[in-house]
Amino acid sequence: MKFAQLSSVLMMLAAPSQAAEGGVVEKPILATSATAIGQPLVLSLTDPQVNVSVYEIAPGTVLPEHRHMYPRYGYVLSGKLRVTYTATGRSDLYGPGAFVIEAVGQWHTGKAEGSAPVKLLVIDQVEKGQKNIEVRK
Repeated sequence: MKFAQLSSVLMMLAAPSQAAEGGVVEKPILATSATAIGQPLVLSLTDPQVNVSVYEIAPGTVLPEHRHMYPRYGYVLSGKLRVTYTATGRSDLYGPGAFVIEAVGQWHTGKAEGSAPVKLLVIDQVEKGQKNIEVRK
């Protein structure tokens, strides 16, 4: 049930802009049914848990090759983050204001490009108590 409520909130956040009411203006960021590489979104968890974090990645830092086994959403607050997928070589650059629906189960790396650190708001939807990063050994 909590998962359905979160999905409803996310859909409302992605809905078209409404007229200002009481001084509030909505600016839609993204509405999609696929990950960054085109995988259809699949949301089937038995005991869901939402984890929200802010990552700060120093300029030039290369993240180790890793994958996510559950849905992960990222919003770039500042800086530039390049994500490169190992299997295909596909590389995408995300800057401030970008909302990323990360690929599930696909090995990739990340790099903070430019001279400013990357600040990234991350939302993970996982099975309760599980982590959402597996680093390749």
